[in-house]
Amino acid sequence: MIKLSSVLRRMPPFGLVLALALYAGTSARAAALLSLWPTVPFIRGQDLCQFQDAYGKSRSEQALEMTRRLKDVLAYGAQANEALDSLLAMDALIDKNRKLAATGFGMDMTLEASLKAALDGLYREINPKERKLVFINPAPLLELLRDLRTQQRQGNLDLKQLAKISGFAWGTYAYGPGCRGDVLVSMHVELANGASHSFQAQGRPESVMSMVAAQIFQQFQRTQFPSVVSIHQKSLTLLGAPGSPIGMAPTPALAESACKASRARLPLADEYEFLSALGDWNGGVSLDHKLWALADGHVLAPDLRNPSPVRHPEDVNSNDIYFYCVR
Repeated sequence: MIKLSSVLRRMPPFGLVLALALYAGTSARAAALLSLWPTVPFIRGQDLCQFQDAYGKSRSEQALEMTRRLKDVLAYGAQANEALDSLLAMDALIDKNRKLAATGFGMDMTLEASLKAALDGLYREINPKERKLVFINPAPLLELLRDLRTQQRQGNLDLKQLAKISGFAWGTYAYGPGCRGDVLVSMHVELANGASHSFQAQGRPESVMSMVAAQIFQQFQRTQFPSVVSIHQKSLTLLGAPGSPIGMAPTPALAESACKASRARLPLADEYEFLSALGDWNGGVSLDHKLWALADGHVLAPDLRNPSPVRHPEDVNSNDIYFYCVR
């Protein structure tokens, strides 16, 4: 196992990283943009593959398995001592190969690079108007180049650089149970305001961070309520539903009453359409294929546009009516 002290020598001290997160609270940067420290420390955890090998079966089951394997070798004509030596040699070879695969540094770098590449790939594919999460490099490019040439990770900061950072990310990884080459990755994003967000996925090292990146993208890029957008040269505030971002009600009247209780109202049909055009990643809410509550007992049915998507609830025969409130 890689020692924690060895890992920390290749990354900024945690005390320094915590300091930068606290210092970032005084930054004047927009709260909507999260600028994370560019290095993502990954600490190796328990080898779940070896743990399952050792404790996945009872002692009697392991003894029976070894006996069965020994009988198989004897059936091929080997002598008893030769059969036992062969089994021990194969087990030793498996252990040797596993140790070689896990020796030295490299998995942490692979996971960090894969995370950033997968996250940037999502931003290129979805292409939101404003990007809400970045890994910022506060140091001069010449200093970054020196670090790369000496195979070092970024770690020199001053107070001016700290002001550009609003948090940091770190994670753990463990070789997955089943011994199929999977890794179990847990990611944590610590923000200057004290908030902490965690994500987890299991898969092949070359693809597991794509799943983690998708979770991170959804958490930080998705519309956060309240969301203020400009429509018809006016500001419209999306408040969400009472108790949740998107609510459900059996009738439009109950949805309308819930919004009125919050001193708000249901969106108009054209407001629903406009906010859907913005989408979930730009401050709006996608209509998808759902029914949305309108005032005066009507619903908006985006899949029924002929002659109009504004319908009576009886026309669509569904009790699942979604809504959120605006002001």
